[in-house]
Amino acid sequence: MGAAGVGLAAAATHTGSEGLLGPASTMCLVHAPALLALRLTGNRIPTATAAGLVLALGTILFAGDLVSKQFMGTRLFPMAAPTGGILMMVGWLITAAGAFFRQRASE
Repeated sequence: MGAAGVGLAAAATHTGSEGLLGPASTMCLVHAPALLALRLTGNRIPTATAAGLVLALGTILFAGDLVSKQFMGTRLFPMAAPTGGILMMVGWLITAAGAFFRQRASE
């Protein structure tokens, strides 16, 4: 996801398509380290796996829809980007909810 974000930033700059590719790049670059952190600290955050899956799916839908619109002229499906955005918000709420659950025992 980080590599996709960098690639999209480069494409946005070199094609002058920052309107759609810029936000797609930003979402990929913001969520890549968050997903890595969730994976690395998953044994201490009970909701990490669920949050990571929801964040990843949301980011893929959101960015994928914008990229599809830019390069193919069509959306992935109606409401794909808003659905992805909502999933990203839910993913962050799931991450935050992990603070209210008991920590897992160390393995």
